[in-house]
Amino acid sequence: MCGIVGYVGQQEAAPILLDGLRRLEYRGYDSAGIAVCGDGQLRVKKSRGRLQVLSDLTHDGADLPGHLGIGHTRWATHGEPNDINAHPHVSQSGRIAVVHNGIIENYMELREELLRKGYRFESETDTEVIVHLIEMYYAGDFRKAVMKASSRLVGSYALGIVCTDAPDTVLAVREASPLILGVGIGENFFASDVTALVAHTRNVIYLEDGELAELTPDSIQVYDCSGHPITKKASR
Repeated sequence: MCGIVGYVGQQEAAPILLDGLRRLEYRGYDSAGIAVCGDGQLRVKKSRGRLQVLSDLTHDGADLPGHLGIGHTRWATHGEPNDINAHPHVSQSGRIAVVHNGIIENYMELREELLRKGYRFESETDTEVIVHLIEMYYAGDFRKAVMKASSRLVGSYALGIVCTDAPDTVLAVREASPLILGVGIGENFFASDVTALVAHTRNVIYLEDGELAELTPDSIQVYDCSGHPITKKASR
């Protein structure tokens, strides 16, 4: 079991991500990491050990400026707990980062396909196939690439994805793993558990299996598995 969290808004993302992960640490504590987009760059920091190690390494997030990001606290399932296997995982281009809670059952099949196409793997995780799949399908439409990649996955997953080409957008996808959206004013969130969001908002949207959410500072749009927009009401 792992925990994921995401933020997009006007505040510095890294301290908010670290706070959310601290509240999710009961879901995984052998490693943690965050990825923040700012000034057209993707800054990633991850480490083995309890979350405090990551907080110390980033000076409580001050070393990763930016107003959009994703975070992960891990309980290892594929690959030993170390800095390389920790999430987020990043595409070969350095433009896309992914965090994942769940298990991809067909990851070996996808890994072999991606290896044949020239993709290189650094970790032992099932998650790394996801970020390479997204990059393989990416042709300028971030959401479309994520939906195509998600359709290839077999198993359970809650995903958070960022891309430097979409500097005001975070995507979140759910299939058989919990994922909740937090609705703010000029900022929006996602997390594995509402406990990560209560310091910022009590207005939440529960994603269902097969749904994708597109979060910007001012809006949340949810799509079904066919890419059609659907209306979801926030609850308190």
